[in-house]
Amino acid sequence: MQPFVYNGLPSRVIFGAGSLAQLGREIELLGATRALVLSTPQQRAQAEALAGQLGERAAGLFAEAVMHVPVETARQARVFATEVGADCAIAIGGGSTTGLGKAIALETSLPIIAIPTTYAGSEMTPIYGLTEGDVKKTGRDLRVLPRTVIYDPALTTSLPPALSLTSGINAIAHAAEGLYAQDANPIVSLMAEEGIRALGNGLPLVMDEPGNLAARADCLYGAWLCGAVLGSVGMALHHKLCHTLGGTFNLPHAETHTIVLPHVLAYNREAAPEAMKRIARALRADDAAQGAFDLAQDYGAPTALKDIGLTATELDVALNLALKNPYWNPRPVEPAPLRALLEAAFEGRRPT
Repeated sequence: MQPFVYNGLPSRVIFGAGSLAQLGREIELLGATRALVLSTPQQRAQAEALAGQLGERAAGLFAEAVMHVPVETARQARVFATEVGADCAIAIGGGSTTGLGKAIALETSLPIIAIPTTYAGSEMTPIYGLTEGDVKKTGRDLRVLPRTVIYDPALTTSLPPALSLTSGINAIAHAAEGLYAQDANPIVSLMAEEGIRALGNGLPLVMDEPGNLAARADCLYGAWLCGAVLGSVGMALHHKLCHTLGGTFNLPHAETHTIVLPHVLAYNREAAPEAMKRIARALRADDAAQGAFDLAQDYGAPTALKDIGLTATELDVALNLALKNPYWNPRPVEPAPLRALLEAAFEGRRPT
């Protein structure tokens, strides 16, 4: 076995149906008494119910989280946290809400308890992202890693099947790139393949039986592992493209990942054969790229960038931005092949 480096991330996970009931204890373990509850506007009712459950321990509610974490929203949330005297933040929702919690923690070191209701996986990473002037910038800082994550499958039943699917494929993308990361290692690769397998098995069941708690638990378990992969090793071309497309054109985050992933896997197929073999095996497919595409198409997820708001005239803008400061990738990132990748993703063609 080749030498490698593995960095374990210090986070506490509470997993299981009904585990939300342990929230009060987890706040106490942090030594906190005034929790700021965060959510998107769409999940305000769920956040209000959570704040009501906390009673006097709820310092306030900020329900303005949006995709890609605009810096203006982050500033407003930090000011509000200071005004209400919050000593911890509770992020209930998906990647947008967790991202807002991270933006607060980045400058205040406020501890975060994340309660995922999607399969984004960002709750397991020290990665943050902020968008300013149509440019999304990301970074890593242990201050933004949630101290505690509560995975309660019962909280995901309100997530529509279509969003469950794209959220899950977003998580698969984290693990897929972890398998061919520059700093990949055997431990992370085990988590990556198992995470893809759990989501590959659970997502079709969630689509067919939205109330299936066991399937939703499998998906949360997969999201946890895929998120841990994202937090442990570097990412490559897929994440560079999705950060560019999402931050610059305000495309929906999970749908963008869902559409782009098969085409990046096809782009890297020959350069990372062992990773592709493991992804295909986890998806029970003959080919990694086609398996990811078929999972999306078979259950009605969008497969073309043109269908989620990108225009043909914006392809060259996306290309030029993606070529600036490129992430490491197993296959060199070159203009002509990358343009072909973007065209295939724009049109929604099945990878050959």
